[in-house]
Amino acid sequence: MFEQLEKINTRPEPFAVCTTDELWTDEHTSAQMLRFHLDPEIDVSSRSMRFIDRSVEWLASRFNIGPGTKIADFGCGPGLYAERLARRHAAVTGIDFSQRSIEYARKTAEREGLAVHYINRNYLDFETDDRFDLILMIMCDYCALGPAQRGKMLSTFHRLLEPSGSLLFDVYSLAAFRERRETALYEVNLLNGFWSPDHYYGFLNTFKYEKEKVVLDKYTIVEAVRTRTIYNWLQYFSPEDLGKELRENGFAVDGCYADVAGTPFSPAGREFAVIAGKR
Repeated sequence: MFEQLEKINTRPEPFAVCTTDELWTDEHTSAQMLRFHLDPEIDVSSRSMRFIDRSVEWLASRFNIGPGTKIADFGCGPGLYAERLARRHAAVTGIDFSQRSIEYARKTAEREGLAVHYINRNYLDFETDDRFDLILMIMCDYCALGPAQRGKMLSTFHRLLEPSGSLLFDVYSLAAFRERRETALYEVNLLNGFWSPDHYYGFLNTFKYEKEKVVLDKYTIVEAVRTRTIYNWLQYFSPEDLGKELRENGFAVDGCYADVAGTPFSPAGREFAVIAGKR
């Protein structure tokens, strides 16, 4: 037992382990994530519906979205942005790792007759001959990627973007990083049964990496028949550090905002969004 507890409380190197599939492809947790996506009042898997509507209004105005606009939505989930953009007659491609979310999105698009091309794939492995006027990565997905993954993602964005196109994504700020605290928590059926439909014991270890500006929420889920560890990594950024990362990968920052609805930037905000174009 002591050795098991030592393992549970061990701090790994930043981004040393990736367990994305545990969250998005597991039958139970993917259903939980879809439920959060579709709750109109909360900001968990997706923004609230009110925010999404306001965000799409701003996107449509800022990028002159209309017939002929080609948009790629990386991490599209159940299509909450994609379907709204398609209603404005944009040609939208949505890419997501969750088969459950993509199936929901496809049914919605079919029911409403929307021109959205949904692809069930890890977006790190996404390839296409299409080129896009606008690429989106919303809900701070970029922060869940390690340095090598972010480099690969930016290379893909650069390749898929039209010469005059724009990339828009949001990230967590250093103000949010300063709010995080290291914790060690044990709870029966941790997060109200989120991790399994069966009885389990859950451990949550939160580790902060001050130098790297990274936080890990490490979940160890002990069930009768198996023990799983899920690593939820988040990178936090300053506008300067994110701008440097973009420049090193062939982009120039065209604008910085508090969010993806065009709210003016605030240094005190927990998140910020950037628009970037090819240099």
